[in-house]
Amino acid sequence: MMDGVPCLRVSQSHAQHFRKCLQIKEALDPSLSLLKEPNGTVLLSILPSCVSQLDLQSLRSMVDSDGPCEIVSSQFPPQSKKERGRTKGNKLEKILQELLESHGERWTEELREDLPRRFQRHEDLVLLGDNCFSQPIWKKLDQQLWSAVAKGLEAKRLAKLSRISSDGFRSPVVIMLLGEHSWVKHVDNGIRYEFDVTKCMFSSGNITEKLRVAGFNCKGIGYFTLPYLVHAGASHVHACEWNPDAVEALERNLKANRVSDRCTIHQGDNRQLSLCDTADRVNLGLIPSSENGWPVACQLLKRKTGGILHIHQNVTSPLPNTASIPAVGDATQRVSGKKADREAWQAWADDTAKHIASLLQDVTGASWKTNILHIEHVKSYAPHVHHVVLDLECRPC
Repeated sequence: MMDGVPCLRVSQSHAQHFRKCLQIKEALDPSLSLLKEPNGTVLLSILPSCVSQLDLQSLRSMVDSDGPCEIVSSQFPPQSKKERGRTKGNKLEKILQELLESHGERWTEELREDLPRRFQRHEDLVLLGDNCFSQPIWKKLDQQLWSAVAKGLEAKRLAKLSRISSDGFRSPVVIMLLGEHSWVKHVDNGIRYEFDVTKCMFSSGNITEKLRVAGFNCKGIGYFTLPYLVHAGASHVHACEWNPDAVEALERNLKANRVSDRCTIHQGDNRQLSLCDTADRVNLGLIPSSENGWPVACQLLKRKTGGILHIHQNVTSPLPNTASIPAVGDATQRVSGKKADREAWQAWADDTAKHIASLLQDVTGASWKTNILHIEHVKSYAPHVHHVVLDLECRPC
């Protein structure tokens, strides 16, 4: 038997790829965080019952990596996510309690509940949510508060997210609390991103779809621009973006990843795009629905050979009829709910395939056939609202 915690040792640049593969094989221990090692490798915790079933050669080929990929035993188990959050939370609480007492104020349970429970970290900048530090007493501490919070969260810069604006660009309303500038760098799946947190969002929740896109062998047009260029081997990408701040960040990121020569940026509303008969793939990444972009997507596909549409959508599945479910515990209800979700995704995909075939005939004047290749679940926004992606093959008859 193996002493300690069984882990998969891989290079840091391929860690997200391997994590996704382990999730697919249901071998990743979700309760433990990855552990970074000084030599640039990381340890991903594996469920002990799955160790003997893992085929390392198969994992390596799935990720297309010639770097380290070995099962080791960690004598110092990776700290669980709950423990790591609790450690930082306790440190922050202690620092703030001392700050309040130095001002003659009393620490209360209401103040403890007003501390941040979740936040985003980008380099040395921590982005707080809008549901913390709402008690009036915090305002009395002024800048001392934010210096103390930064110390407690081991950050140098602080910002706070208020809400997503209704300007059509999904621009965040972010206020810098501490620090001289708001530009940050982020490495995701070996790709460098630079952006201004007060003007652009970075969605870490889309990592599974970015990894999937990175595995495509493709040419074409897409909104997941950098994964297509850096990993998927796209010969050229036409990126449509109407947020000028996002365009500025994209231009910087193209240069940082040395792929500027293979990308054309079209700033403005993609429904006004003049391109046609160009693309092998079109990535329609707008949610909650990309339906307004379907006509221009059909216009973009190559007329002679067709291509593939990657259509994003938030799909709502019906609430299960709990009265008809035997009372044998929550597990049965979860299984029933998942089945209802998959049925809703399939029904939406079937309707979309028919709609796209009709649009293609209207645009080209010829008959087309569509084929559902895959339905990918990206993430959930609520128990029955799911972000899914339909890979739809479209070919002229």
